[in-house]
Amino acid sequence: MNTEKKPLSDTVLENLISRKLLDLFLRVGLIGFLVLECYFIFKPFMRMMLWSIILAVALYPLHTFMSKKMGNKEGRAATVLVLAILVGVLVPATLLAMSFADSSTAFVSQIRDGSFKVPSPPAYIAGWPVVGDKLFALWSSAHDDIGAVAAKFEPKIYDITKEILGFATSAGTGMLKFLVSLMVAGIWMAYAESAHASATAIAQRMLGSGKGDSLIHISTTTIRAVAQGVVGIACIQALLLGAGFILVGIPAAGVLALLVLLLGIAQVPALIIVLPTIFYVFSTNDSTTVAVMFTVYALVAGSVDNVLKPLMLGRGADAPMPVILLGALGGMATQGIIGLFLGSVMLALGYQLLMAWVYGDKIQKPT
Repeated sequence: MNTEKKPLSDTVLENLISRKLLDLFLRVGLIGFLVLECYFIFKPFMRMMLWSIILAVALYPLHTFMSKKMGNKEGRAATVLVLAILVGVLVPATLLAMSFADSSTAFVSQIRDGSFKVPSPPAYIAGWPVVGDKLFALWSSAHDDIGAVAAKFEPKIYDITKEILGFATSAGTGMLKFLVSLMVAGIWMAYAESAHASATAIAQRMLGSGKGDSLIHISTTTIRAVAQGVVGIACIQALLLGAGFILVGIPAAGVLALLVLLLGIAQVPALIIVLPTIFYVFSTNDSTTVAVMFTVYALVAGSVDNVLKPLMLGRGADAPMPVILLGALGGMATQGIIGLFLGSVMLALGYQLLMAWVYGDKIQKPT
């Protein structure tokens, strides 16, 4: 029986290859373990860090302006800007929460002692199709005895109140995270040059030398375009409608303006708030002229986003406006408010990479 022995050099080579494979598997396993551990440790802070980066990018032009006025003091400008925003957010939020708590307590007390009176329903409501009779009967019952109606619908009122309290708790937690993210954003802005250099180095490592700047530029312009085209327009719309609510004397005008702001950020039409206020003004205001003027003003202010959004959303961004809008809407639907920015940035980057693949390495800009 012939047993052919391998040469010593082949055996040494096989052992060397086996050892290299074993070393490679061990390195990959250790690196994978390290990456997973870092991910799970960093996961609770991931959203706040993303928010801080988005806020820093969106606020950096204002920070640069303030820094020049302060003698190029980057840290001082970032501190002043963050403190100004904190005061601008905390004071109205605190006043709104106190007003909401006082109003809720007074409302419950008035219902219990019977001092709260619902105005009588207009006669024309009974003529509305499908729901007119039921709505007129319910409104009349509330006008006669609001306590009996509240007792009748107590389980549903309890469920709605529970949902509102849950939403308020979630909003409070979100506000706290936002404030922490804003303070971290101040640190990013104070060290903007080193942060930009690090981001560019990472982008160049991902895409190759010469392409990292394009990646950073696309991300920056897209975040600022969304900040102007979504958040900025929502603020303008809330201010316009809030002023109209105050002028005609609508109760809780500040709360309604805040709802308009939140709905605008969530890409929900402001007409959801506008139409009930128009109905309220026509039902309670003695002057038909005032009611008609408010209706025209509210409808125009409630639709102003349809005109401003196409003009501002794609302004300055190296991607077509429909791409950014679709990314903002899709990101909002899947990831909430932060998805407005992440979705638009990701879709814009994907669009640019697709165009770079179609036309070569050159980044294509929309015409």
